[in-house]
Amino acid sequence: MGFVIILVLVWVTAVGIWYVVSGVVRNADVDRIRQRLHGVSKEKKKVKEGDAPPKELIQKEDSVTGKVTVRILHKYRIHDKIQTLLEQAGLKWKVARLIHACMACFIGVYLIAWQVAGLRTIGLFLAAAAAAIPVLQVIRKRNARMKKFEEQFPESLEFVARSMRAGHAFSVSLEMIHREFQEPLSSEFKRTFEEHNLGLPLETSLQKLAVRIPLLDVHFFVSAVLLQKRTGGNLAEILDKLAYVIRERFKLRGRIKAVSAHGKMTGMALSLIPVGCGVILFYVNPYYAEFFFNDEVGHMMMGAAVGLQLIGYGIIQKIVTIEV
Repeated sequence: MGFVIILVLVWVTAVGIWYVVSGVVRNADVDRIRQRLHGVSKEKKKVKEGDAPPKELIQKEDSVTGKVTVRILHKYRIHDKIQTLLEQAGLKWKVARLIHACMACFIGVYLIAWQVAGLRTIGLFLAAAAAAIPVLQVIRKRNARMKKFEEQFPESLEFVARSMRAGHAFSVSLEMIHREFQEPLSSEFKRTFEEHNLGLPLETSLQKLAVRIPLLDVHFFVSAVLLQKRTGGNLAEILDKLAYVIRERFKLRGRIKAVSAHGKMTGMALSLIPVGCGVILFYVNPYYAEFFFNDEVGHMMMGAAVGLQLIGYGIIQKIVTIEV
């Protein structure tokens, strides 16, 4: 228990020293630029009693709890990637909240594994796996959202084509998608329309849509619209053909899943056989199996076995997965 206290004190001290040093060596030019962006002059305006404080042009993400975390992520250039992942998942989380959740899972599981079960080496592996749970949850929501968007996308293209034939402009057709379709397609196209309506060029709005929805079909759609805008042509006919191609890709993907299902089941069976053998061995000869739970070398061997098993399962899945 004393080691845990020392570890926490060292962590708090390191974070405090880093925060103080980073505040001392802060560049004055960066402060001046931040003041301009926030709409605050060097001499702060006096606020009368009863008046609301001035609002900043840029909303800070988390100036209290996530300040250090955000700075570290910016330093290693992964903050924007995590923010994009959260936007693709449709979550209104802040980046610092996700990182803090991962840290809480890691520390909590490790303390439980060490203090309750007495597992130190295996506890590290369990804590690392627990720390990945929030990220995996975000990725799961992102994949589900992308899949639902992809299912609705061909119908939305045909809807835009019909709207343009009826005399509506392309930008107006994008806004009409918000009223006719469900999430996540409606919110994404509404955001694209609002960005364009507020002065952003159509090319930039569509490119930002392709960044938020990194699907091959969306890239085809954006490329087709931008090419038609530069060279001319019948955009409604192009969108109809694009919707037809996407539906044909869905059919081909279904056939490939049916063919590769046998390989995936084989990989699952091969991955579960060692687990089943380990459980049987534990009940048949507990004294022999206790070595993996009571000895430090056994902990290392079990951790290596679990890691190699996961790597083998990932390789099998990679072999049997065919991208279309």
